[in-house]
Amino acid sequence: MPTRSRNVSSVALRLPQRAEVWLFDCGESTQHQFLKSEFKSSQIRRIFVTHMHGDHIFGLPGLLASCGMAGTGQQQIDIYGPPELAPYLEACRRYSKTQSSYPIEVHVTEPGKVYEDDDYIVTCQLLKHRIPAHGYRVTEKDRTGHFDVKRAAALGIPPGPLYGNLKRGEVVTLADGRKINGSDLCGPTIWGRKFVYCTDTVFCENAIALAEGADVLVHEATFAHQDAGLAYQRMHSTSTMAAQVALSAQVKQLIMTHFSPRYAPGNAIQPSDLLNEARSIFPNTIMAKDFLTYDIVRSSEAKETKVKAAV
Repeated sequence: MPTRSRNVSSVALRLPQRAEVWLFDCGESTQHQFLKSEFKSSQIRRIFVTHMHGDHIFGLPGLLASCGMAGTGQQQIDIYGPPELAPYLEACRRYSKTQSSYPIEVHVTEPGKVYEDDDYIVTCQLLKHRIPAHGYRVTEKDRTGHFDVKRAAALGIPPGPLYGNLKRGEVVTLADGRKINGSDLCGPTIWGRKFVYCTDTVFCENAIALAEGADVLVHEATFAHQDAGLAYQRMHSTSTMAAQVALSAQVKQLIMTHFSPRYAPGNAIQPSDLLNEARSIFPNTIMAKDFLTYDIVRSSEAKETKVKAAV
């Protein structure tokens, strides 16, 4: 539940090259958090909901209503989640007499591929919670390396459609019969980044499979290790479970979130204790806090190509 210093679940993934925001869960007051952040709710294009517990969905009706009042320029929002999500949103709309000036489409998620376009693939896996809950993985597709225009010109390749084929790494035949392999004119492959969001769940193999090789794993850590009994009873993770998933999946960065309010400064167990527990297993761990941003950047790329995740 929310506290004075921390709101409930919602993570925004910003795709700067598209000026789009993809939202993962939408707890109560998410739209207020947008107003206090550098993110714009008008850029929300897709919302991925893990499950139907209130701390993950109570913010949706208000956020969608406000987006609808912002004007007709709002793009369609595609929402992905459990079968109950569509009737829940329809009931909120009907009983509150809310009118929407832009289209909303709700998609039912099942394990496997959820969405794909030219740049990204979104998949999900069933986690282990008291009710059906899915974790999500966003995989950026690999791209051909930088195309050497000067070298192509030196080979006598005329500018035009052939350049597009060569940039895709294809083999083209020139008018004089020469065959040119596009991959010879391109730099090293630009590997796609991987972002994974797992909550709510107790430790499970599906979370490990979903997070394999991820650049960033956002994973719940509701309980401290000494409260593992509560974690299994309520089907949530401890800090050490989150770290074990990160270690087993060989991720680059673990960001823990979804902490119980029982762990607060001044209490017997404090948030720093959960962080120390996790780092004893997976050192590259940080704790999420409201308005934390983390840049997922390719080490070989310029700064403007980064994807930003905000927790």
